[in-house]
Amino acid sequence: MQISPSTKRLLIGILGSLAALLLLAFAVFQWKRQQLLTYALGEVKAKVERKYPVILTLGPARFAGFKTVEIAGLSLVPKAAPTDTLLTAKLLQASLSVRSLFAGRPVFSGLEIITARLTARESATSDNYGFLVKKQKASTVPRDTTKGTNYGLLLNQVLETAFDNVPGEALFKDFYVSYLGPRHTALLRLPELKIEDGDISGRLTASIDSVVNELGISGHISPGDYALTARVFGVGGSVQLPYVPRRFGALVSFDTVLVRLDSKEFDDDDTGGHLMVRGSLAARNFSLYHPKLASNEIEVKRGTLDFVARLGRGTAALEKGSLLTVNKIVLYPEISVRLKPSRAVSISVRSAETEANDFFSSLPTGIFDEVRGTTGTGTLTYRMSGSVDLARVDSLKFDSSLRGKDFKLTSFGEEDLSKLNTAFRHTVYNDKGDSVRTFAVGPVNPDFVPYNQVSSYLIHAITTAEDPRFFTHKGFMEKAFVKSAIQNIKERRFARGGSTISMQLVKNVFLTRQKTVARKVEEALIVWLLENTRMASKQRMFEVYLNIIEWGPSKYRWPSGKRGVYGVKDAALFYYGKRPAELNLAESLYLASIIPKPKFARYSFDAYGDLRRSTRYFFRLIADIMATRGLITNNDRESLPYSLRLNGPARQYMSFATRPDTTRVTAAADSSQFEPLNLIDLLNTGAAPDAGVNSGAPAPDEEPPKAPN
Repeated sequence: MQISPSTKRLLIGILGSLAALLLLAFAVFQWKRQQLLTYALGEVKAKVERKYPVILTLGPARFAGFKTVEIAGLSLVPKAAPTDTLLTAKLLQASLSVRSLFAGRPVFSGLEIITARLTARESATSDNYGFLVKKQKASTVPRDTTKGTNYGLLLNQVLETAFDNVPGEALFKDFYVSYLGPRHTALLRLPELKIEDGDISGRLTASIDSVVNELGISGHISPGDYALTARVFGVGGSVQLPYVPRRFGALVSFDTVLVRLDSKEFDDDDTGGHLMVRGSLAARNFSLYHPKLASNEIEVKRGTLDFVARLGRGTAALEKGSLLTVNKIVLYPEISVRLKPSRAVSISVRSAETEANDFFSSLPTGIFDEVRGTTGTGTLTYRMSGSVDLARVDSLKFDSSLRGKDFKLTSFGEEDLSKLNTAFRHTVYNDKGDSVRTFAVGPVNPDFVPYNQVSSYLIHAITTAEDPRFFTHKGFMEKAFVKSAIQNIKERRFARGGSTISMQLVKNVFLTRQKTVARKVEEALIVWLLENTRMASKQRMFEVYLNIIEWGPSKYRWPSGKRGVYGVKDAALFYYGKRPAELNLAESLYLASIIPKPKFARYSFDAYGDLRRSTRYFFRLIADIMATRGLITNNDRESLPYSLRLNGPARQYMSFATRPDTTRVTAAADSSQFEPLNLIDLLNTGAAPDAGVNSGAPAPDEEPPKAPN
């Protein structure tokens, strides 16, 4: 069918009119859409400036596509500091729902920020970012400000500010975040960080207080639920934690850490409110180094903390329901810390019953290196509890126990603990860590003295002064440890050791002389293994102890060429020119008095050659206790002399004072050193026996074996 020319002209006219109408409608739409966009951005600016004391400036905005909006520039400036710009961005892009725009409720999504700079500054009196933290509405309940900062309220404000301002979808390119404060500096460079449907991915370089890390980030965030899962990992190496080196002198690093926040609940109450947070922290190849903790890095291959934490005014707590996993060891910690009105700490930790081999293989490296590789059968369970209020240090309580069930050792690790039962080579070191002398401990050494050839006066003087329950306890004396800890806290120094003879033996035979937490912890584990598997008899342990401990100057050289005064034979010859079996009560008390600090033995005498006041105090104290326990007679006690005849080479090393002992010389050990474990209430004088930390293990009612007078 042919269309007539007139019909064609009519159709062309109609189509032309429709096209013109469409073009006109599109032009009107474009004009109106742009007008609405300008209005919507004005509303955004007004809303932000109503919410925060800032000036928000937005550059020219246009539609770069049907739904894509471009804003050429942004700046955010605090009103309190109009010359201190907090945030700038070169370009912003976002998707805008046209329907929502015409409905008067614009909905933006898919935010992209290109070339942005967030510059936070802080001085001693002000900052340019504090307004971002929401202020809590004033409470009608009066609050006690003497209890310190409310950490729950503070963290709740930070979490709400962070989660409430996280977009559902966003892309950050070339984003720099910097902080300059009076004590710290930080610079974060984000080449790209993407948030899509709550999924997070990106890379960044973080430079904080000169600690630089290349990091990768992945995870998921649900702002409405205050839930977050974030995995942070090192790119090309491990991640070193900033701030810690500068603040604590420690190094902390990890390969990967997984942070999960499951929920938060803030309850306002008459204390100012408290925050409950639940989540977890997991780390792979976690490493910690501090010279006071250990001589080497402490490393944990895998560790996880599932936490239930409570924060309030001046308080923080890890509550019941928390779970700590160290490799294959599962622990249930409960910790409470109070900062005001006085500092107080309470802690309780218990482990799940753990297979012996899993227990030993899970011990962190850098702490238990000497027992690494140990194997056994049965299971092990650990418990520890303690509390202290630093305003009342005498309130300190502590209890610790490792219990075995059908436990037996099948092989040893780096150190063969059974060597105590045979002759072995022993090396002694000076305080600098240099080896002084190596000798055999056993009958093959002519200087070795068997237990039954040592004066009973010396045996009883040493056990009374150093460890009155050595022959009956299982390696530890809890009351003595607590008393030592109380004195150390009061004096803010290691004024008192608190080590049993078992612990001193282990330190000398198997470990270094370094005063670190790791050494003390490993020392305790080795002591437990020795004592609870009956690897060596008490008499043998004491015999080894007598033959290796230091008793005088390490620089002294004997005619035979050997150096130092080590072992009971050296001590008896060096001071008195006698054999160990010939020592009398006064001579034995003096040797016992210098065990804690043998280098101070030279300060024991005054100008007349008499014992100084602190040493006489020790003589009276120990002799009284020995008499009370029936270890010496009352006549021995009453006839005790307070002077000594030094017939050995020690005399030339003594520093005799130039005047009588009218005041105590500070170089000499004070009387507190003479009371590490020898308190009346720890002995058989009517007080309850100190069961120690191994009260669950049966102990024989053993008395010190007899030795000749």
